[in-house]
Amino acid sequence: MTTTFTHHSLTAESVRELLAATTAAALEHGKAMSVAVVDHGGALQGFVRMDGAPLLSIRLAQDKAGTAASFGIPTDQWHEFIKNDPPLATGIPHVPGLVVFGGGYPLYVEGRLVGALGVSGGHYTDDMAVARAALEATGLEVA
Repeated sequence: MTTTFTHHSLTAESVRELLAATTAAALEHGKAMSVAVVDHGGALQGFVRMDGAPLLSIRLAQDKAGTAASFGIPTDQWHEFIKNDPPLATGIPHVPGLVVFGGGYPLYVEGRLVGALGVSGGHYTDDMAVARAALEATGLEVA
């Protein structure tokens, strides 16, 4: 028997709006950041590296978005999840591409996971504040 399912993702226009809202929020916070938007499977849909954003922020923004899309939870929830589990806390941070600190948010539309936003360039609390401001500005749902 063949079974199929339909996946949902943001439109290219929505991705551009989210990138614009995120870079505007970063400017308001006085931070140069990298911003990645991925689809529900973690494939890159849009990216911008603001002038002066750290080079490492490129990979971190993409990894934060990928982590959030893969598990459907914000990346900042990982620390709470693993902190009292020594085998997991020791091992999982070494998984390539997995980020266990803030700045990655899954995106939902009508309760469906459609992708994720990853922001990097400041302390993770700065990344989180910028991402949340952008999500609020665009009206996207977060887990």
